[in-house]
Amino acid sequence: MSETVVSRKRDGFAGQQAIVLPKSVVDICSETAPINAMFVTDMGFYPKAQFHYRQRLDGVPENILIYCVDGKGWAQMPDKGIVPISTGEFLIIPTGTPHRYGADEAHPWSIFWMHIKGEQATAIAKLMMDSGKSHINAVPYDEERVRLFDDMYYALEKGYGLDNLIYVNMTLWRFLVSFIQSDKFTLTRKTIDKDAISKTIDYMQEHLDATLKLDDFAAYVNISPSHYSALFKKKTGYAPIEYFNHLKIQKACQYLQFTDLRIGEIAQKVGISDQYYFSRLFRNIMECPPIEYRKKRLLIEDNFAARQV
Repeated sequence: MSETVVSRKRDGFAGQQAIVLPKSVVDICSETAPINAMFVTDMGFYPKAQFHYRQRLDGVPENILIYCVDGKGWAQMPDKGIVPISTGEFLIIPTGTPHRYGADEAHPWSIFWMHIKGEQATAIAKLMMDSGKSHINAVPYDEERVRLFDDMYYALEKGYGLDNLIYVNMTLWRFLVSFIQSDKFTLTRKTIDKDAISKTIDYMQEHLDATLKLDDFAAYVNISPSHYSALFKKKTGYAPIEYFNHLKIQKACQYLQFTDLRIGEIAQKVGISDQYYFSRLFRNIMECPPIEYRKKRLLIEDNFAARQV
């Protein structure tokens, strides 16, 4: 891979979205049929991502999908020159493949992206490349494709209960089919009435900055605390407060990655007044302290600055 000069800065794009699953949740996916066949580990949307750049000399353990819906970018694989990526095109990077890519400086891309693992993930990635005989291929824009991505992202924002993980990763297959056989991809949408548990998960998501108790969630849907707790555990696999804490830490991860807020400030934003309790909770869920998580994410983003290709 030859060297190219690009402008660079820490990630931080207006309207950005990103979710990185904790290792414990990734382990659940890899051990649970049928989603162990293929599952998402990271996903997000970067609009107008000026100066966006990644370089990974050893690749990553997952297969990467990048779908450009606006603007331009570029990518480079081993023994290949820099290839431009335009609106409507998608890039597939198979697991373990050294690579680098970035946004066009004049017209930075807006991209949906995800990392995918599983027993069939590499085969699906190859199928996506075979559809156009290349790492980069084009598909007609389809609102249903974007809706499916939003559905997956929205579900993961609600937490990592097994029901959510199954929904997300079964939906993933249809999402990827829209790239493999775009001509056969048809629009479908169903409206699903939300049950009491889904309503309270929405309520949790809207009140991540609050200190809420089991009684608050049960009262919100007019169910006794004991019955509500049993229903919640049956549907999600988690106790309500444990689930709520997962959502708080998920939001904290986004603050750590995309802002310069101090740890104490982030704790306050997710409704935890005790910074030390927040740090312990974060470590229990993400398996590293907040400051280390931030450093790791920055290192991943900026490792190209210290290494010459």
